[in-house]
Amino acid sequence: MSDLLQRRLSTEDLRELVELAPAQSTTINEEHRASLASRFRAVPNTEHRRLDAWMVEQAGRTPGPFAWSPATARRILGNNALRRVLRTPDTILNAVRDEIADQLLRSVKGYARSGSLGHWLAGVSHPVLGLITAEAVNWATQTLECVRGLSVTWRVPASDVYYDVAAARTTLRGRRDVVIGDDAQRVVVRIRSGSPGKSAGPGLRSDLVVETLAHPEGLAPRRYLGLWPDAGLILGVEGTMENVRSGARDFIRAAVVQRRHNLVRVV
Repeated sequence: MSDLLQRRLSTEDLRELVELAPAQSTTINEEHRASLASRFRAVPNTEHRRLDAWMVEQAGRTPGPFAWSPATARRILGNNALRRVLRTPDTILNAVRDEIADQLLRSVKGYARSGSLGHWLAGVSHPVLGLITAEAVNWATQTLECVRGLSVTWRVPASDVYYDVAAARTTLRGRRDVVIGDDAQRVVVRIRSGSPGKSAGPGLRSDLVVETLAHPEGLAPRRYLGLWPDAGLILGVEGTMENVRSGARDFIRAAVVQRRHNLVRVV
């Protein structure tokens, strides 16, 4: 197992991790994709299976029902607001307010489906909306402070990355908040609250493998970095074949555990 990179969270340390990332990363081919698909098909499932780094970190245990809250909404609103600021310079607060207004407008026009962010925002009270705004502003500000000192170009992607495993009724999700550099030389960053646990390394490798699988040419990022601003830490993994294979194995194990839990519930 390759080593887990660890640094304190500072502009200088993040810049060094980006600039000194290996010049070359691994590339997967159709044979690798087919092998992964066959292994997932060997773990049968009756419903569509969705796996991500969080489930890997939780050893395959299925999370509880999702519910919108200021904490769960802040990442989407904050990242969307930050993209607005990068396109048209403005304050982050104004960008967050504009993003919330757009979400509410979608709901008023009937475009927001039940359970969506816009649908939920339309039903909250003004005090809660103020808290949501504050959380999103903090998220966007924190993200900007982490990466604004980089000497290379960076962007906030429009969404996380997804990969549908062929004929296995399985979707893998990789979390990403910032992509640094061009496509061929990219370093991917994800940001998390709290402190990293013992399973943070497997979680990062899981995100790495989804990012690699979803790339049209199967090209892995040079590094996948996890930032924990609350703890002042950066953890990272390199885009090696060893890490990609390790991330794939962790996903398979999570699928096996998920199936066992589902069978127990049925019994």
